[in-house]
Amino acid sequence: MELHQIRYFLSVCEHGSFSRAAEACEVSQPAMTAAIKKLEAEIGAALLHREGKRVVVTELGCRMRPHLQQVLDETGRATDVARNFRLLKKAPLRVGTMPTIGPAQLSGFLAGFRARNRGIELTVEEAPLPELLHELEADELELAIVSSPHPLPDAFRSEPLYRERYVVAFPRGHAFERLEQVTLADTSGNDYVDRLACELREIVMGVCRERRVELYAGFRTDREDWVQSMVLAGLGFAFMPEYSVTSKSVQTRPLIDPPVERAVVAAEVRGRKRSPPANLFFEALHAHRWLKTVAPVAVA
Repeated sequence: MELHQIRYFLSVCEHGSFSRAAEACEVSQPAMTAAIKKLEAEIGAALLHREGKRVVVTELGCRMRPHLQQVLDETGRATDVARNFRLLKKAPLRVGTMPTIGPAQLSGFLAGFRARNRGIELTVEEAPLPELLHELEADELELAIVSSPHPLPDAFRSEPLYRERYVVAFPRGHAFERLEQVTLADTSGNDYVDRLACELREIVMGVCRERRVELYAGFRTDREDWVQSMVLAGLGFAFMPEYSVTSKSVQTRPLIDPPVERAVVAAEVRGRKRSPPANLFFEALHAHRWLKTVAPVAVA
């Protein structure tokens, strides 16, 4: 029993005519007739018979039809699996992320994804949110891992990954080291390192103005690596997302009153069909066990 024989038989059942079935299968009618006769010989009974110009499916043919359809369907699915596997050999996948998204969460995930999908050539690009959204729309990125204090435009859909609180980062020996947690009022009058790229910067600065909290910027930078270096150099403390702190020498305390946190999401263009590598990446994002904050915090 061969697949083309099964396909020809099912086509005749569907079209009710050898000629129309042959045309649909792009084969000559004599070749189709011969293949089906060979299939009937292997089975040992007729599957079809003619009544004038009509083609009638026999009782055995009716019983065999769903089983043969299942064989053809399963073969098609197996072919799809094989084709997708071949497509994933050296398949490119471009993912974007914001500079403020810390590596503490993503590094472990990306390492695991790379180990399980050696055939995917993964490129991770770092850029600010507006640039990432532009590249998504231009089909230069398949997805981006981002955070925004405002909903993304309607052109994009997002899936939540994790939430993280903001902490106060400072060097050893700082006055904050004696505290278990830091209020915004505690920071008043202290030098701080201003993270210009922080997506919540204007919100935090607005709360500081409302509460008359005076901060003195000892250093301003839009580079996350410089923030921690300047903190360690003693130029001031910094407000930072918990998982963005990478230096073991930097001390942190939870920021409370008001507590601040952000949501990190995976964004893609709404309605755009995912490539096989992107599908695998999203499946891995769903399955990954993301780190949790030490204690629950309220939304800013």
